[in-house]
Amino acid sequence: MQDRETDGHRARKRFGQNFLSDPNIIRRIIDAIRPQPGEVMVEIGPGLGAMTAPLIERLRHLHVVEIDRDLIARLRETYTPEQITIHEGDALKFDFGSLVTGRDQALRIVGNLPYNISTPILFHLADYADAVKDMTFMLQKEVVMRMVADPGTEEYGRLSVMLQYRFRMGRMFDVPPGAFRPAPKVMSSIVRMMPLPAEQLGAADEALLGRIVTAAFGQRRKTLKNTLRDFMADADFAALGLDSGLRGERLAVADFVAIANHCAARGLSES
Repeated sequence: MQDRETDGHRARKRFGQNFLSDPNIIRRIIDAIRPQPGEVMVEIGPGLGAMTAPLIERLRHLHVVEIDRDLIARLRETYTPEQITIHEGDALKFDFGSLVTGRDQALRIVGNLPYNISTPILFHLADYADAVKDMTFMLQKEVVMRMVADPGTEEYGRLSVMLQYRFRMGRMFDVPPGAFRPAPKVMSSIVRMMPLPAEQLGAADEALLGRIVTAAFGQRRKTLKNTLRDFMADADFAALGLDSGLRGERLAVADFVAIANHCAARGLSES
């Protein structure tokens, strides 16, 4: 897709820009988010402001993270500093925790995430789950299906396990290509992510959990006996009551947590 002129702005391929334009879809998304005055909310990639305007109307003030300088200039021309705080830069490098200043505050994050970097952004945002109330995103439907996938399905993988470990996930509704300018070639979906309480997480070493999950799905056709050979021997699988002949997609999130905790107890945390 080449850059295309959209409402006076050229949609840039390198930023993955497809701008939401259907007023009915916009209204439906805002109603699903239910922004309330006084809440601390940040919109990632406001673009031409399709959701920005109704969010500000309900919130009175909104934080946005935007990398495109032309769009930043538009936002500054349209809104006052009392209405919007613009954080110029890459969302992948932004410290979302900096927006939460009070102990009782909880950040709400929304956005039409760039499809070309959606997975890295999701993992980056997961690092701030402790400071977040909820996240509501529009993403490529294929990505959302992976996020909410059940064990044993084709879509289930590393993204599913790591996000479901930290969040309660919910796919809300689909958004057709015609709702955007320019229209993407794929269907989109709205997903909501709500952080789970710390006491429900269970992993003694989350970094170790991440390494184990990455290894388990690194070669999907191979069994756990092969993919986790650096972590688990036959006796370890037996101790946990797990079949080493299974593939990673057959294990539930709780199974991966059990493996990680077993390995941590054996002193693998520092490996």
